[in-house]
Amino acid sequence: MNFIEELRWRGMLHDMTPGTEEQLVKEMTAGYIGFDPTASSLHIGNLATIMLLVHLQRAGHKPFALVGGATGMIGDPSGKAAEREFLSEETLRKNQEGIKAQLEKFLDFDCGANSAEMVNNYDWFKNISFLGFLREAGKHITVNYMMAKDSVKKRLETGISFTEFSYQMLQGYDFHWLYKNKGVRLQMGGSDQWGNITTGTELIRRIDNANGEQQEESKAFALTTPLVTKSDGTKFGKSESGNVWLDPGMTTPYQFYQFWINAADEDCSRLIRVYTLLSKDEIEDLERQHAEAPHLRVLQKAIAREVTTRVHSEAGYELAVKASEVLFGKATLDTLRSIKADEFDIIFEGVPQTEVTESELAEAQTITDLLSVISKGEIYASKGEARRAITQNAVSLNKTKISDPNLALNLEWLQGRYLLVSKGKKNHLLKKV
Repeated sequence: MNFIEELRWRGMLHDMTPGTEEQLVKEMTAGYIGFDPTASSLHIGNLATIMLLVHLQRAGHKPFALVGGATGMIGDPSGKAAEREFLSEETLRKNQEGIKAQLEKFLDFDCGANSAEMVNNYDWFKNISFLGFLREAGKHITVNYMMAKDSVKKRLETGISFTEFSYQMLQGYDFHWLYKNKGVRLQMGGSDQWGNITTGTELIRRIDNANGEQQEESKAFALTTPLVTKSDGTKFGKSESGNVWLDPGMTTPYQFYQFWINAADEDCSRLIRVYTLLSKDEIEDLERQHAEAPHLRVLQKAIAREVTTRVHSEAGYELAVKASEVLFGKATLDTLRSIKADEFDIIFEGVPQTEVTESELAEAQTITDLLSVISKGEIYASKGEARRAITQNAVSLNKTKISDPNLALNLEWLQGRYLLVSKGKKNHLLKKV
């Protein structure tokens, strides 16, 4: 597989330095991407760049994932309007462990010569003094060069601290250290990282020249991928509640799956190329199917299946599908019966719930009583409103339509304690305690 050609047809190639493609064709090349541990989980914005490493490894090259234990203490000013809050060392270490576990789902760390490796820039920065860094790296890059970077220019009006101003030098030194000690020749990232990445290639060139290692051709290379945006130009990757995380404790498999299912049609051709490993022929076939019947959401379902399975496992994907069928699809009583006890809280997270006692149940003689009295007015405000809804065929209990408001209570409590009331398309869970 030709790495650059793969990125081209997927729309994942934004820019690269001269000679990059030739280097990748010539020999197995080590390349890296840096991830600052500013949170305990990566999100789907990071996932777009993770896929660069995935394709790099699939093409036979060696991927490095750098977790910025040192640079994470500062924070990258790129794309930020204000300085980030500093994180404690304890928080950074915790975040690093979370990120490492997530990367292991995408990269093979035990496959021979091109096994992925993870490195932490704190391991080399912890032994460098401030004066030592200035002598070894600082003298090779001018302030003029650094101020010409977009990430710096955009912050000059609002103000940028020396701490953040120095970030590109630290990232550049990362590349130099990996180049010298790990044989890394390529740094990759999102298009907003171009300035930081090319500082690294420039630092390598200047230090080599200063050491008498004149370069006839480039020895270090840079490559960026476009930032993933929606069709309207806005940033992709956030839901109404914020970032869509890869950690199931921060974004559940169901929420994760629903995010992809709800993607706009006009965004899906781009998303399926960036976030899945489906082939060109498979994607184009799915696009034809989608064009013929957009209401079936073929592309959204394909993306949701591929990404949810990889991030959360096959079981996580199946549970998300089951939850979607229960809450929005054509689930039946048998579907509800198939839900395990430990799955109820996951599936019905966010669904309004009301607890009822045995004594309260004893007061209800009919279905109407149950909906109006036992639900404490949270489903229907009055018995009359409940009765009208039932006669209008707008009520289901455990996905079974109820048409007789005087129907005597003979309820099947799921798992012995749950009853699902559906008011039109809205769901409400009664929990017997």
